[in-house]
Amino acid sequence: MSFSRPSRMLVVSTLTALGLTLGAGIASAHVSVNPNTAVAGSYTKLTFRVPNESAKAQTVKFTINFPMDHPFASVSVKKEPGWTAVATTTKLTTPVSDDDNADITQAVSSITWTADASGRIALGQFAEFDVSVGPVPKVASMAFAATQTYSDGSVVTWDQPTPASGVEPEKPAPVLIVSAATTAAAAAVTSAAVPTVTAAAIPGTDDTSARVLGVAGIIVGAFGLLVAAVALRRARLTS
Repeated sequence: MSFSRPSRMLVVSTLTALGLTLGAGIASAHVSVNPNTAVAGSYTKLTFRVPNESAKAQTVKFTINFPMDHPFASVSVKKEPGWTAVATTTKLTTPVSDDDNADITQAVSSITWTADASGRIALGQFAEFDVSVGPVPKVASMAFAATQTYSDGSVVTWDQPTPASGVEPEKPAPVLIVSAATTAAAAAVTSAAVPTVTAAAIPGTDDTSARVLGVAGIIVGAFGLLVAAVALRRARLTS
């Protein structure tokens, strides 16, 4: 099957774009927070996804640090099989108020998960660590510096800020984007008590499904363009 020059350019451009998209998904494997957006004043579940990128060692420890300039008044940890979680609390310079208007003088500053023999993360694998937090501070965004420790003793620090240009650094810190609450949402938060829930009961967003669907859409689109190019070539030959 042969193509005219315009048809070949169309096909090559489509396949190149597809390759770049798939390659970017592979290259961007790093510690992330999901969902990466939350509403100010709300309670939410944050899932920290940790991939193993070492070909010679397994991930045996993971620590996530919470910003203390705008702390969460409430933090609870979901129990993860194969891992032991230890939370560290720090005294706050400026107390914050909880839903009962009581002053909170200390808050969780970090959580460290340590793996047993069954929990270690090997090459080509990832683990997810769930934390229930709230209320989400009224800030534009929150960065969570993290450290990943491997079985050979090496430590990777994920704490680099992403610049305004949007070009991602080599070891970016997971970032949560905070949006302002709508009037109705704000009224609901202030007029009703927030029920006590476990981290497992709070719905989260898994970006794996979204990424798979996005890639599938690109593949279908590329196939459609290829079929169109073939049809165009045949029409020219018969005209």
